Amino acid sequence: QVQVVESGGGLVQAGGSLRLSCAASGIIVSIGNMGWYRQTPGKERELVAIVTSGGNTYYGDSVRGRFTISRDSAKKMVYLQMNSLTPEDTRVYYCRADMQTSALSVMKAYWGQGTQVTVSS
Repeated sequence: QVQVVESGGGLVQAGGSLRLSCAASGIIVSIGNMGWYRQTPGKERELVAIVTSGGNTYYGDSVRGRFTISRDSAKKMVYLQMNSLTPEDTRVYYCRADMQTSALSVMKAYWGQGTQVTVSS
């Protein structure tokens, strides 16, 4: 069973920092892009950051310069360092990993269950 599990969310004051972690596990042939998205109930899921298998990174406009994504491919993990947090960053944060789980399968998106980040003013 392939799983993607996030950790590291919580409550932080405005101006503070949090680091999210995401681990992929199970039978995995290869991992492509790994990334973070966030969502407020009733709204569309928003891209936060993506890191490709080659290490290229892309950020949403609202987090560029404050958040940093990184990955450890050997450990099948991706991280999101979030600095200078504001109440507008309060969301559920989801990890996504694009993975191939057998030699005959195509790359498919796998999502975690989400972790709540709450920033108080």
